[in-house]
Amino acid sequence: MDALLEPLRYEFFLRALVAAALVGTVCAVVGTFVVLRGIAFIGDAVAHAAFPGVVAAVILGIPFHLGAAVAALGTAMAIGYVTRRARIRADTAIGVLFAGTFALGIFLFSTIRGYVSDPWSFLFGYLLSTDATDLLALVLLGGLVLATVGILWKELLYATFDPLGAGASGLPVGRLEYLFLALVALTIVISIQAVGIILVVAMLVTPAATAQLVTVRFGSLMSLAVGIGIVTSVSGLYLSFWLNVASGATIVLVQTGLFLLVLVLSPRTGLLGRRRTATNLEVG
Repeated sequence: MDALLEPLRYEFFLRALVAAALVGTVCAVVGTFVVLRGIAFIGDAVAHAAFPGVVAAVILGIPFHLGAAVAALGTAMAIGYVTRRARIRADTAIGVLFAGTFALGIFLFSTIRGYVSDPWSFLFGYLLSTDATDLLALVLLGGLVLATVGILWKELLYATFDPLGAGASGLPVGRLEYLFLALVALTIVISIQAVGIILVVAMLVTPAATAQLVTVRFGSLMSLAVGIGIVTSVSGLYLSFWLNVASGATIVLVQTGLFLLVLVLSPRTGLLGRRRTATNLEVG
């Protein structure tokens, strides 16, 4: 019990705990749509595209959330526009913009004279260094994302499962697509502080992918993904504190470990479940 309560005496840990729970929630909500749409690569691309915005924010001395949001939103909108207007495959557009924007970030970083540590911390996360300003930004951005999903729940759900039917019924599918890409971009901006640019796609995809191994009903899938996102984020944060290791990497390792465990044990799609079914068929 002391091991659980001792970290709570520190203000920096309490802030990190709230941030971890919030990031786990937002990533799970948006990540459920990402997994069902099969567009995990977009999350990785937009995450890397946020890097030049982060570097520009450091150079200009402005909050990193602002620079990251501009870069991530701009790239997400560009991916949507190029895919719809240029008549090329989405993965091709993502590959071009992903490489170009990340290269721009490296270029901008190379122009900084002297040693600057901040940009590198954004590559790997710095959750335990969350201050009051960072936490306020996370709450505002996270609240905006969750409120938007809540208001447009039915529309986003319809466009996810049946985009052709949604368009035929009069829904503005194109605008909903751009809006969803914007939500993905903001979710990534929120998550960068927790796990960094390199690992952010895991926060976005792994909880929902784990939940998908257990249930196929959308409501249950999202609820379970949120629970997984919160529990694994908090557990990873505690482990990183006890072991004195990187918090972002620890959170992702906990999520990955849980995914592999469920993959083996799930009664619906798990490897052991399939083995039991095969054994029962042989006995029958």
